[in-house]
Amino acid sequence: MRLTMMSDYAFRVLLFAAARPERLVTIDETQEIYGMSRGHLMKIVGVLASAGILRSQRGRAGGFTLGKSPDEIRLGDVLRLTEPDFEMVECFSPTGACAITPFCRLPGIVTEALGAFMAVMDRHTLAELIIRPQDFGMIAAARQERPSP
Repeated sequence: MRLTMMSDYAFRVLLFAAARPERLVTIDETQEIYGMSRGHLMKIVGVLASAGILRSQRGRAGGFTLGKSPDEIRLGDVLRLTEPDFEMVECFSPTGACAITPFCRLPGIVTEALGAFMAVMDRHTLAELIIRPQDFGMIAAARQERPSP
């Protein structure tokens, strides 16, 4: 199983905002720290703001901040917003064409496993993941030291 880039980036955006609760964080500084596409960041901030997880403000002095307390932001809720689907096997898809679907027991097991995964993610919040603000400086420095691919 692999989470989408959108989920990965959403967690990073939330961590960066959580480390700076006293002010608005900008797309530009987030992009600089992580090296993410501006377009991806804007989309992610928009999705999280629409759900009330972030609060955003447009304009020259704009940016974003957490819309809820870190201990109210469940990791499972973020995944439900950012994952397009949880079709782990072909038979979960409405267009699935697997010949054994009517007889197969795998979907039940995968559904149970996904439920367990989401239950764990729902037990944990952003508050458990917060990184110190000064650590982001080290992250940016390490990113700049890496050779370009």
